[in-house]
Amino acid sequence: MTAPLLVVEDLTKRFGGLTAVDRAALTVRAGTIAGLIGPNGAGKTTLFAMISGFETPTSGAVRFEGRDVTALPAHQRTAAGIARTFQIVQPFAGLSVRENIAVGAYLRRAGRTEALAHADAVGRAVGLGPQLDRPAGEMTVAGRKRLELARALATDPKLLLLDEVLAGLNPSEIRDMIPVIRRIREGGVTILIVEHVMQAVMSLCDEVHVLAQGRMIASGPPLAVARDPAVMEAYLGHGAAARIAASARNPGAPDHA
Repeated sequence: MTAPLLVVEDLTKRFGGLTAVDRAALTVRAGTIAGLIGPNGAGKTTLFAMISGFETPTSGAVRFEGRDVTALPAHQRTAAGIARTFQIVQPFAGLSVRENIAVGAYLRRAGRTEALAHADAVGRAVGLGPQLDRPAGEMTVAGRKRLELARALATDPKLLLLDEVLAGLNPSEIRDMIPVIRRIREGGVTILIVEHVMQAVMSLCDEVHVLAQGRMIASGPPLAVARDPAVMEAYLGHGAAARIAASARNPGAPDHA
């Protein structure tokens, strides 16, 4: 079995009296796509922020390539090979798409010519080739999502954290984005993705982790996780698993959900 690239050990984050993440643990194997799912407010983005260094855990540890990186700030984790996207995409509107991507490329390329050339290659890889010279402020939602992905990818990450990169896209745009994510993995980048589009999660992910009310309630292959009664309860409410099971046994019975 492939060795874990990322190990999250009992991460907890408290904001005053609120526990946003409670002893969450997961592993992501090198060369895979792992999913992190859960209802709104479950703590997924807070967990991402702790993995990427934008939030400091109250307790617990983050290990990357066997190294404890819990105390490292975000820019040092990026240098180590962890990159992330954000739910709210905020490009530099006055710069071109290529120049926006180059912001990430400068991490490992000091020269402008080299950084812009790398930005060009990354932009084309995520489907932004025809838009590289356009001002970023003129892009559609779908274009901005690809730009956010490209800026993170331009840092040459080993682990890419994708925070709802499909949110706000229509079904056609989602279908177009899924092969892009697959190609990134095929290029040697391990991916952990937070997503609500369950068809995409089932299609893309080798393993899925489920967070509910700050706690990890299930982990495993996508199909097994989707059938887990605890996951059904978390998404569909109290008693959902029993109602679904009863409906399967008696398809003609009324649904009182």
